[in-house]
Amino acid sequence: MSTAPSSRLLIVEDERHLAAGLKLNFEFEGFEVDLAGTSREAAALLARSTPYAAIVLDVSLPDTDGFTFCRRLRRAGNYTPVIMLTARNLAEDRVEGLEAGADDYLTKPFELDELIARVRSLLRRRAWEAARTTVAASASMRFGSAVIDFERHEVTVGEQSLRLTHLELDLLAYFAANPSRVISREELLEEVWKLRNYPNTRTVDNFVLRLRRHFEPDPANPIYFLSIRGAGYKFVAEGAALA
Repeated sequence: MSTAPSSRLLIVEDERHLAAGLKLNFEFEGFEVDLAGTSREAAALLARSTPYAAIVLDVSLPDTDGFTFCRRLRRAGNYTPVIMLTARNLAEDRVEGLEAGADDYLTKPFELDELIARVRSLLRRRAWEAARTTVAASASMRFGSAVIDFERHEVTVGEQSLRLTHLELDLLAYFAANPSRVISREELLEEVWKLRNYPNTRTVDNFVLRLRRHFEPDPANPIYFLSIRGAGYKFVAEGAALA
């Protein structure tokens, strides 16, 4: 699975064999990876001009613990996404990690596939948040005969005014932020509904049907909200523009 070249990771882990294995596997997935064995080494790498997409941070480091290091990052104004790794499985430790500013928390031993999936999920969420900010700042979008004002929740198609629910608008905004990209139902459930590992993907299908009824000239033969067999959905709007 390909990853954008800008998806650079910093792995802060003092167990050399584990760090080397993580680096090898993330690079195989298309990431660029730097390693640090101490918080001091990590701070030096973070001081470089090129930012990281995410940090995989072990809690137990030889010079300071990951909780303290994460707090220092946040106090310094560094909000790079952080996933903490730890052998501690107590609820209070997970809470402390999140309160320190971590975005996610994974206990050892863990499955490598799960860590990679969590990193990808975290990067998608950050990209979505940035895209939503762009959509909100631009306030409106046009495609076909539709005009959508996300800030005012005003929607018109031709001369007709429509009332969309918050979830319909959120789903539309996510499609608008990811034009011409195939998006799985699982991603939509996680990013729009905030449901992780939710088994019923029919919810997404039902909402896409609603958008088709609202915006497609012929909902039975969609030209904007396309089904991609076995993969998900793709929003294609010739000349669509955020204004």
